[in-house]
Amino acid sequence: MKDSQNKKLMAIDTGTLVVGIDIAKSVQWARFVDYRGMELSKALRFNNTIDGFKRIVEKCTSLKKSYNFKKIIVGMEPTGNYWKPLANFLIANNVEVVTVGTFQTKMAKSLDDNSPTKSDAKDALTIARLVKDGRYSEVYMPDDIYAELRILGSLRAQINDKLYAVKNRIHNVIVEYFPEFTSVFKNPFKGKASMQILKNCPFPAHIVELGIDGVLAEIKKSVKKTVGKQKAEQIVKAARSSVGVSYGMSAAQMKLSMHIAELELLQEQLLEIEKAMDVALIQTGFSETLLGIKGIGIVSAANILGEVGDFKRFENERQIHRLAGYNLTENSSGNNKSGTRISKRGRKRLRSVLFQSAMVMVTKNDEMKSLYQHLKGRKNNPLKSKQALVVIAKKIITIIYKLVTKEIKYEAKLVFNNFRTKQIEETLKAA
Repeated sequence: MKDSQNKKLMAIDTGTLVVGIDIAKSVQWARFVDYRGMELSKALRFNNTIDGFKRIVEKCTSLKKSYNFKKIIVGMEPTGNYWKPLANFLIANNVEVVTVGTFQTKMAKSLDDNSPTKSDAKDALTIARLVKDGRYSEVYMPDDIYAELRILGSLRAQINDKLYAVKNRIHNVIVEYFPEFTSVFKNPFKGKASMQILKNCPFPAHIVELGIDGVLAEIKKSVKKTVGKQKAEQIVKAARSSVGVSYGMSAAQMKLSMHIAELELLQEQLLEIEKAMDVALIQTGFSETLLGIKGIGIVSAANILGEVGDFKRFENERQIHRLAGYNLTENSSGNNKSGTRISKRGRKRLRSVLFQSAMVMVTKNDEMKSLYQHLKGRKNNPLKSKQALVVIAKKIITIIYKLVTKEIKYEAKLVFNNFRTKQIEETLKAA
């Protein structure tokens, strides 16, 4: 951390023009300072258009020439997606771009005038002075296959959210009109038989009217293999004793049909995205390496690479832990000392993907399973399940970093050093 901070401070010298920009949907404000934080010009207001972008570049170039600066560094908050077009334009024009966290700006802006007053021009100056103090993050905007993976991962997450929502809406209709349905079909969305019934005869009145033979015939329209008569008997019996409401059935069936159509569309889109992920993952050249890790699938591998980008751009795996917000923090004062916890200051989706991957790997990967059991069962400082999963998530990053940077294949015997192996063996024996 200290080395990283020193590098950033050293990057801001007497030959650096520092620019702070407050990002908004339509209009931006820019402030210009030197390495001491002294303002060099009036605040510049410019539009979020190509003409506005050209104007800020021209202003920076003019000040650079006037003060004999050797380089320009522009800082901005990564606000939504509004900052990306400007950042991309500046980078294309050989201007270095960095980001400053929104929380940092909020905390620092009262230092200038001892006032919490907020204005776009004031925020721009605060950002500029944070940058000159080295309190910024370097920008990584993937423009190759990693950009494709990042977008695909984000899109898949959005589709999954929609799937979750539409399943809830379908479930609400079932609960109101045929609550016994889930006692026969535990997961209504998993089997073809249950979906066929929901599409064509979803309510008790329909089921009773069809009878056992009618329901069986309906199910066979979607399921080729022989379906047991017992399932048809169960659904008819449940329908005859159902406590579901019987009003508004025509409208309710229309509602249910529309939700099911949306569900099927989303499922098709999800498959399409996952196929694209597979193709993009192969293009990275690391597909076989990552899929060689037992417990890592196409989706998790694609998501991790999409969120991290090129692993080789990092000096060590700890930088990726920090990127995910998995670095440990501690609050202490005097004799009071809190326990350590993860910072959660990083890419939320990366942290989520890693945690989900950890949950899979502790069941499918023997090495991660043994490490998980050791972490929870060791005598000194045993961890809770969630804490142990965080350690596993960090271990996943470490493994992938080593494999990618050293260009080697996954080998179980190389996952742990001798000391860790001995620890795990002793814990498992004691258990």
